[in-house]
Amino acid sequence: MTSNESVLRIALAGQPNVGKSTIFNALTGLNQHVGNWPGKTVERKEGAILFRGRRIEIVDLPGAYGLTASSEEERIARDYIIKNRLDGVILIANAAAIDRNLYLLAELLALPVPVTLGLNMMDVAAAEGVDIMPVVLEANLGLPVTPVTAVADVGVSDLLSSAVAQADDRVNSRPARPQLSADLQRCVNRIRKQIDKHTPRPYDAEWVALKLLEGDAEIVALVREWLPEPDWRQVEAILATKEDAALEIVGGRYLWVDRLVKSAVRRAPRGAASLTERIDWLVLHPIAGMAILLLVLGLTFTLTFVVAWPLQRLLETRVILPLRDLAATSLSSAPPALSHFIADAVLGGAGLVLTFLPLLLVFYAIFGFLEDTGYLARIAYLTDRFMQRIGLHGKSFLPFCMGFGCNVPAIMGARVIESPAGRLLTILLAPLVPCSARFAVLAFLAPVFFGANALWVSMGLVMLNIAVLAVLGAILSLTLFRNERVSFVMELPLYHAPNPRTIGLFTWGHSWSFLRRASSMILAVSTGVWLLAYFPHGALETSWLAQLGHMLEPVGRLLGLDWRLTVALMTSFVAKENAIATLGVIYGAEGGSLASALAHSVTIPAGLSFLVTTMLFIPCAATVSAIRQETASWTWTLFSVGMLLLVAVIGGALAYHAALWFLA
Repeated sequence: MTSNESVLRIALAGQPNVGKSTIFNALTGLNQHVGNWPGKTVERKEGAILFRGRRIEIVDLPGAYGLTASSEEERIARDYIIKNRLDGVILIANAAAIDRNLYLLAELLALPVPVTLGLNMMDVAAAEGVDIMPVVLEANLGLPVTPVTAVADVGVSDLLSSAVAQADDRVNSRPARPQLSADLQRCVNRIRKQIDKHTPRPYDAEWVALKLLEGDAEIVALVREWLPEPDWRQVEAILATKEDAALEIVGGRYLWVDRLVKSAVRRAPRGAASLTERIDWLVLHPIAGMAILLLVLGLTFTLTFVVAWPLQRLLETRVILPLRDLAATSLSSAPPALSHFIADAVLGGAGLVLTFLPLLLVFYAIFGFLEDTGYLARIAYLTDRFMQRIGLHGKSFLPFCMGFGCNVPAIMGARVIESPAGRLLTILLAPLVPCSARFAVLAFLAPVFFGANALWVSMGLVMLNIAVLAVLGAILSLTLFRNERVSFVMELPLYHAPNPRTIGLFTWGHSWSFLRRASSMILAVSTGVWLLAYFPHGALETSWLAQLGHMLEPVGRLLGLDWRLTVALMTSFVAKENAIATLGVIYGAEGGSLASALAHSVTIPAGLSFLVTTMLFIPCAATVSAIRQETASWTWTLFSVGMLLLVAVIGGALAYHAALWFLA
């Protein structure tokens, strides 16, 4: 029995794209918390439910192909399983590709924690002609095996029930683990005897010995810290006798997986191409595939402007403006500073940014849909040829895809790049990917400046960012990075039907994260801007903000920007949404809708210049901090900031003067 019969802690493990998040969402619903792992930017999901009178705490571990600590996700998953007193681990496997998923099971079984196997996507497996016999697999493994179709909520409750029963009966759990050869087992025993008394809890000495034979760099470093030097030398001597141990261990695990698959899996004879193959013939075609990608981007912008932008304008005109009028009326007898603060800083600044919510909901819903169907991985494959031309490969596109949501995880996601030069180049280029905050600014301002042409201007500006990314990448790879080439290998998941619940929770989780930020950091910046705009005399034109803006005016004049737009650009360094918040504070002093005020006071060339500069401008403070953390170098961080600042100024100036010439 577990140490606490009323509470169980169970972790979900699995490779990427196996439907783990769908099962987590089906189990926990809205009773979940999404944050980051301590000291990491990898997403952490936890939830708690009552199941048959017991509290079950569920943790969704990062997707990992193994437990060899070759990536941040694998280190987090492994450390969590080892260092927390888990009552069980549920391994989610893709039933349609079970042979590639069972290797992780082989590694999990080496850890002292009960394991339950969930075979997800049974519907996809059947469509692909894969027939799995769970009863046979369960008998051969000696642990519970549950078939699941998470998108239809079939088998999810049974899976949790099996995991709970396995946790309660962990003393009698005897899973069939991969066996080592007699010679290799003797080496493990010798190493274990040498390290046993020095291995701290919660590490298991036999598991540590196995990892030393595998050459796991993290475990080797830990053992060197634990052991006195004479004992470490003896361990090194044992390891030296089995230099091919890692290959033997990995090979043994694959043979174990092969025997399991042969006994419990039957595949229909290959005939016509599968659904995934037929779709990929078109989606991955060099020409048709790129046309489809452009179409997807176009549909994203179309939905944003047709659905989200009218809702955003409705929130501004029907909610924010009436609230500002109400605040001014209600606080008419209060000190003028308080009335202006509530109306201009809180509602005109941070409140206006909250109207971005419809834009973000549409964006994240589309992003979640593309990821859940398996198309997002195809984008990485499709763009590999383009990436190769700028010294990168398709794997770099995965961080770039994350950059459309936020540049911070894009910077952190560069850890998947094995080459140090490729990783650094990816980090330097990632801030050029338009994040959701810049999309929101673009979606708000483009219709104001360009009316019916907003869609085409917006698509052109995104293409401009991608073009600048390509040009800078080519220049850097031919100079500082010597055009280093790296091969690209990735697994493309099978297509499957999207799960509305998963997409909905993904959309709301990320949008709620934005709302939390808007309620703190953006409000703080809006307050700071308002203080500068109100004092010392309560008039905008004589305020400290106006004085600062006039000092920056010579730079802004190069771009065709007045002092108001220049100040808004500067405050966007804290967070891109602050550009709108700042304009809301500044123009709030004049009353009325911000969109109307901007439409009447900003010319088309100046509006184009502002948007071009915003899209290319130095990233927000959080992204700069992430660059510093990942490069561990102020030199590269300042180089990134300086490079993007120069590019933004040149781009804005060229856009302004080109628009003047075109409209002349």
